[in-house]
Amino acid sequence: MSALQKQTHLTEQDYLAFEEASDVKHEYVAGKIYAMAGASRQHNQITGNLFFQLRSASRGKGGNCNVFASDMKLRAENGSFYYYPDVILSCAEDDNAQFHCEKPCFIAEVLSKSTAKLDRREKWQTYQKIPSLRYYLLVDSLKQKVDYFIRSETGEWFGAELEGGETVTIECENYQAVLTLADIYEDVSF
Repeated sequence: MSALQKQTHLTEQDYLAFEEASDVKHEYVAGKIYAMAGASRQHNQITGNLFFQLRSASRGKGGNCNVFASDMKLRAENGSFYYYPDVILSCAEDDNAQFHCEKPCFIAEVLSKSTAKLDRREKWQTYQKIPSLRYYLLVDSLKQKVDYFIRSETGEWFGAELEGGETVTIECENYQAVLTLADIYEDVSF
């Protein structure tokens, strides 16, 4: 048996300093840090497709909408959580910190065997508390399957699975994009 070791608790500031100096990305969950694993070819293609579709909808329109893929941190619950969502769309004028977003309108997580439970439970519980968030997509990287959640004007969340002929329209501020299964899985082979 190995020796017991004291579990350390990092402050938000300690985490940010550690992360800035690290060659590896880490997520921060209530004082604990977790290294992130690399992603598969399909995962990267899907993330790229989502980024492309969302970024294409904002090109040349000015405004405050920014799309980020994988390397932008999301700060949640007053700094208790920092995650690296696969895709973030933020249209809030005051959401302009250099290394993180706090007011996303849209988040997508691309699921793998190792992250699916985390993305469906822990992250979803945290994300749905973000007042600005209106859309959450869970995109399977092992087969064509997309679950999406939309927050109504009354603050209730509704979810469905994206079917072949359907679209999901993303509307944030003066921004609009339309996603289909074909767009999300373009050129992805299983």
